[in-house]
Amino acid sequence: MATAASPASCFHSWSCNERGRQLSLSSSLFLPAASTNFQRDYGEKLITLSTYRSSVRRVPGFLSRKHKGFKVKCSITEKNAKPRLLKVMISGAPASGKGTQCAYIVEKYGLLHISTGDLLRAEVAAGTENGLKAKKYMTKGQLVPDDIVIQMVKDRLEEADSQGKGWLLDGFPRSSSQADALKALGIKPDVFIVLDVPEEVLIERVVGRRLDPLTGKIYHLKYAPPESEDIASRLTQRIDDTEDKAKVRLQSYAMNVGALSSIYADVMQKVDGNRPKLLVFEEIDRVLTDLQDKYERGLTAGEEKIEVPSGVIYENKDNWRGIPTRLNSIPHSREIREYFYDDVCRATKNAVEDGIHKLKVQITIPELNPEMDVYRIGTLLELMRELAFSFARDGKRVKVCVQGSMGAGIFAGMPLQLAGTRRMLEVMDWGEYESKGTFINIGSIGANEVTDNDDMFILMAPQNAVGNCIIDDLQAMVIAAGDRPVIIVNPRLKDLPSAAGVMQIRGREKRMEFAGSFFVCYNFRLLYLSGTQYPILGALRMAYPSQYELYKRVDLDSGKERYALLGTFTEEPTTEEITAAFDGRDPKKLSNTGGLW
Repeated sequence: MATAASPASCFHSWSCNERGRQLSLSSSLFLPAASTNFQRDYGEKLITLSTYRSSVRRVPGFLSRKHKGFKVKCSITEKNAKPRLLKVMISGAPASGKGTQCAYIVEKYGLLHISTGDLLRAEVAAGTENGLKAKKYMTKGQLVPDDIVIQMVKDRLEEADSQGKGWLLDGFPRSSSQADALKALGIKPDVFIVLDVPEEVLIERVVGRRLDPLTGKIYHLKYAPPESEDIASRLTQRIDDTEDKAKVRLQSYAMNVGALSSIYADVMQKVDGNRPKLLVFEEIDRVLTDLQDKYERGLTAGEEKIEVPSGVIYENKDNWRGIPTRLNSIPHSREIREYFYDDVCRATKNAVEDGIHKLKVQITIPELNPEMDVYRIGTLLELMRELAFSFARDGKRVKVCVQGSMGAGIFAGMPLQLAGTRRMLEVMDWGEYESKGTFINIGSIGANEVTDNDDMFILMAPQNAVGNCIIDDLQAMVIAAGDRPVIIVNPRLKDLPSAAGVMQIRGREKRMEFAGSFFVCYNFRLLYLSGTQYPILGALRMAYPSQYELYKRVDLDSGKERYALLGTFTEEPTTEEITAAFDGRDPKKLSNTGGLW
């Protein structure tokens, strides 16, 4: 049995590339340290190198790291660079809780809070040029023209406190014309937050509001009742807080925010406002924190791949950075393929580390979609190899399995998609360190493939064929594996006719129940109009432990594109829910309109 080596220090060197310039950093690294930081001053640039040591556990027969070994992060920072200030717009219907969220944002991030109502009153009270213009309309009970309000906002954003803090525009712009005017002035947010609350909840919030005329305090009959009967007896309802007037205001808001959504689609973030206020702010806080992190990476060379000494494993600790673009360009670039390989590996490892042992990966980018003529078996083989490597690097003994010929005699056969793939797996490049045959082995699907030496099993596209069903072999293998992980990648387990041309009825229900029992740890698919495969309208992604995320593809002025998040779902959304989200409707209020798949 192997034993742990005694702690020792060793000398390593790393280097980062920054715009073609090689910057090196060397240090003596003492292995037992949980984390270590080194810095080297290069004039105006500061290199920071951070290492984090994974814990090591002893396993019968060998030693393996519990997670990924050393995590190495290298960044190059401009020493005198100023942090990027946040520019935030927030929109929400009446009673959506927008005012409360604005207060939380200002308290944490210190942004300048700009409400056009407050701004108008302040300008009028101060007797400024804009204030005097606005007063002429306000005294007549008329709306102040957009050009005056826009000028007020522009002037306020140019003041010193705004330049030093960043800003939060509260409920403005309200219309597409106002948004276009701001855009013409170069005023564009980093993020456009929309508080999404169902109409019936908003009406309930509005109708239940009461005003204490003595103190000016607002109560709610259900959510914030008065403290005493004396206070309750003097409460009044404001004229605008009736159901009929609330519906009119909500209709007006819905029409305007729909227009704004198209203008700010590339920076829009919908937030579920039908939750306790602190939970709502947690999501907003996460959005703003991620935005700040992105800007911090923009001030650095990022987490560059660095030269890592033998035995130390590089891990990119960045959060997922969004969906790659130009996914209809075939063949996919290596960068795009590796992007998805990393995404799949990260989600699958998260699920395995959480103790889930029946897992399913479903990814249907064009090169991995067998229903498209650009399908490439080589891309699937690469994905299998990278997934196997991601576990083998942790000391796991992985068996990569592909089904063989099923049936006997004239009924023997296998799916055309998998023909020859066993041989391809055996001869493909498995690295310089003889991983295949030690930590990685190739096998078939079935209980007889499970041995005591195997730690886990990754199955490539298991699928039924006409006349033959793989599900029984798959189930036997899962039973034999016990609590060892079994991961099926892009399975196609729908029921197919028997050799006689009829569906296999006996045991069908149980087979389908088993096929559906695998936990989905990763799901990615592109969205098109029904019956088409072009153009791409959006994407649906779930990477464990995250929720399902629905994205809309947005064309940018520069001729580029990006994917804007429309919303999240706790379960895989239906076609109707996806269509409703794309149409700007509440997915909870569904009609039978179709259109996306």
